[in-house]
Amino acid sequence: MIPLLGPLDSFPPIETARRDMGGLLAIGGELAPERLLDAYRRGIFPWGTVDGLPLWYSPDPRMVLFPQEFRLSRSLRKTLRAGKFEVRFDTDFPGVMDACAATPRRGQDGTWITPEMKSAYVRLHELGWAHSVESYEGGKLVGGLYGLAIGRMFYGESMFSHRTDASKVAFSHLIAYLLDKQFGMIDCQMYTDHLASLGGREIPRGWFLDRVSALTAEVGQGARWPNDSPTADG
Repeated sequence: MIPLLGPLDSFPPIETARRDMGGLLAIGGELAPERLLDAYRRGIFPWGTVDGLPLWYSPDPRMVLFPQEFRLSRSLRKTLRAGKFEVRFDTDFPGVMDACAATPRRGQDGTWITPEMKSAYVRLHELGWAHSVESYEGGKLVGGLYGLAIGRMFYGESMFSHRTDASKVAFSHLIAYLLDKQFGMIDCQMYTDHLASLGGREIPRGWFLDRVSALTAEVGQGARWPNDSPTADG
């Protein structure tokens, strides 16, 4: 059985996550900032809710991307050089979440970004832990992504694109920022062909947890990301 957590219950041992259910570890608890930050530092993340109760996952293997292994394709380099999109950080976090929730996904019926999830991550954004990277065309939001930054670890959550390469351009700018700030790894959670094409790969959960422990050992206060950060090199 999958454990049902009360508001103050601790997570069960990570080794008990169900491989046959995509790494489902527990149900319930709450989506308070302290609970979420603790979960991410333990290699656990919420993926949707059932009847308002969070579903907590820790898959094995884990999809990650090391910033130095990012693959910048020739076509994406051309798009970056053309300057087709204006990229901003932390300008419209709720808008990015809404767009991610509304974007159809192959193999998914609906969205895991429920109102409870949105409220929780917007709160993390207000506290300086959750961030968005946005692509604009003619002043209109047309692509982007969001995730969490804890220590020198970035946890990617979701991305969307309403124009060709809009999300990839945002991701390229994220990579430039993370490299400049000496981030060591991006958690991509689960395998997709799209992430693999950008340089993502699967690693054993044990290795992932060791890296997370090291990269989140020194955690300061959350803060908004500045818009004068290093830009992607096209």
